[in-house]
Amino acid sequence: MDASPILLSLRVALSALAFVAVAGTLAARWVTRRDFPGRDLVDGLLILPLVLPPVVTGYVLLILLARTGPVGRVLDRAFGIRLVFTLEAAVIAAAVVSFPLMYQSAKAAFAGVDRRLEDAARTLGAGEGRVLLRVTVPLAWPGLVAGMVLAFARALGEFGATAMVAGNIPGVTATVPLAIYALADAGELRQAGMYALVISLFSLSLVVGLNTWTRRRRPGWRPRRRA
Repeated sequence: MDASPILLSLRVALSALAFVAVAGTLAARWVTRRDFPGRDLVDGLLILPLVLPPVVTGYVLLILLARTGPVGRVLDRAFGIRLVFTLEAAVIAAAVVSFPLMYQSAKAAFAGVDRRLEDAARTLGAGEGRVLLRVTVPLAWPGLVAGMVLAFARALGEFGATAMVAGNIPGVTATVPLAIYALADAGELRQAGMYALVISLFSLSLVVGLNTWTRRRRPGWRPRRRA
């Protein structure tokens, strides 16, 4: 079994997670701590990739990032950068579709933080950045970790948007889901099944690990003793 699609999927998912973890956390913090006109609309737009078919998300990205699109045209003329059908396009697609999971988890985590603790830190002279890093994030950490795990798993399994904006180029953009589709279409069901088994076991281990870590963080948790 060729390991390059697996390594490529991990590279894409980790790169997407590096962006999503920061952007999702900051966006959730901003939305939960600010009251402004159109907040519900902003919240809906941030969650939209979660409910849209991935192919639709990929189509929108293709329109935006193509050489004739508003973003792609600027990047091409100003910097000579072309994103469509590149590894960077695969990372962007994975980041866009996994962002809502990080955002939703972070928003729920921040909503559970006692604001009186944040206010107490402010009265002691802490600025907003220090309050976020020293008070809010540590208290919301379990929820943030859950969001990162779910976002990573979603990015790892991304197919529809990636196929639209990055294509299926072996060694360049052919991640595991795309490799599975190509192999199944070619009748190579055994090899496609191997890839499917690998990504399924990896994703399952992430979820089981997250559940175990979350359970052990509960107050009063003790390991079970065998009789």
